[in-house]
Amino acid sequence: MKEVDADLTALDRAIINAFQGGFPVTARPFEPAAAALRERGLEVTGSELCERVRELDESGVLSRFGALVNAEEIGGAASLVAMHAPEERYEEVAETVNNFTAVAHNYEREHPHLNMWFVVSVADHPDPDKDGGDRVEEVLAEIEAATGQETYNLPKLREFHVGARFLVDGPVSDGDVDLSDLAPNVEPSGRSTLSPAERDLVVEIQGGLPVTETPYADVAAAIGADVDWVVETIERFRLEGKVRRVGVIPNHYALGYTENGMTVWDVPEEVLEEVGPAVAKLDFVTHCYQRPRHAGVWEYNFFAMTHGRTETESERRVAEVRETMADRWDVGPDDWDTLFSTRILKKTGIRIEERADSNTA
Repeated sequence: MKEVDADLTALDRAIINAFQGGFPVTARPFEPAAAALRERGLEVTGSELCERVRELDESGVLSRFGALVNAEEIGGAASLVAMHAPEERYEEVAETVNNFTAVAHNYEREHPHLNMWFVVSVADHPDPDKDGGDRVEEVLAEIEAATGQETYNLPKLREFHVGARFLVDGPVSDGDVDLSDLAPNVEPSGRSTLSPAERDLVVEIQGGLPVTETPYADVAAAIGADVDWVVETIERFRLEGKVRRVGVIPNHYALGYTENGMTVWDVPEEVLEEVGPAVAKLDFVTHCYQRPRHAGVWEYNFFAMTHGRTETESERRVAEVRETMADRWDVGPDDWDTLFSTRILKKTGIRIEERADSNTA
């Protein structure tokens, strides 16, 4: 069988593996990034590295290059929602759900009852006595009225891990080259709201940075800001959690990671504190959360998302999650399940601008 990433060069593989985080937040970031690769045996200049990242981005191997904005810290709220769509009405219900602008992602998943899973993303509630969670509930009430189907809201109660990283065979196989220490020394602001200038920066970088040798200067020019302020603010956002990481974001489908398994578990409350960090340490687990149960319909309170390049690899990884669980509690056959996605119904991304606007003061 042909390797899914066989067409990638050694440099391509090094870029994908090395820079999914820890990319320099400094005026000319490709120079030190190239130097780090030269130290690992790959002869490349800063200009050549920039050009190759641009080509990978344009060809779709990368989803984007730049800062991965954490929408949750920018403003508003988001929640995972499950629904049953009757087989004979599935396409109609999917179309109705997808027509809601608040629905960012929607997947068909294998489950005997809850066969539609979507993410609702909203701005902060305009009523100062309410919050984003209240707005999510309002949207769900509208969806229920439009579809005639009950929704099951599964907001994140606790985050154990978010870090979707997809490695390929090749140089720097252990992952990141961390050059984040090249960023300027900054301190967290302590503010939960955004200034108007910070709002403009978030909106400008949400889809990625320009793939040029001076990406931060280009962003500064686009929003009429000083480049040093842009560099310092992006680094501060990283420290504050508003930016999860800076680097290349691979298109995991292009790399062959087509098997997407959402494992769900009915974990005893008394072992959650131990189980969560243990599962989060598995390098193939990209998301790991505690979410609420819905008695009589949904008994699982722990979610761990895995990705694989083949069905066999995916099954092996799910088995490893189960082994990690079983080391800490007595896992029965009815205590867990894996919901594989069978179809992407909608994927538009989180609407950062609306959420940032609602949190700008």
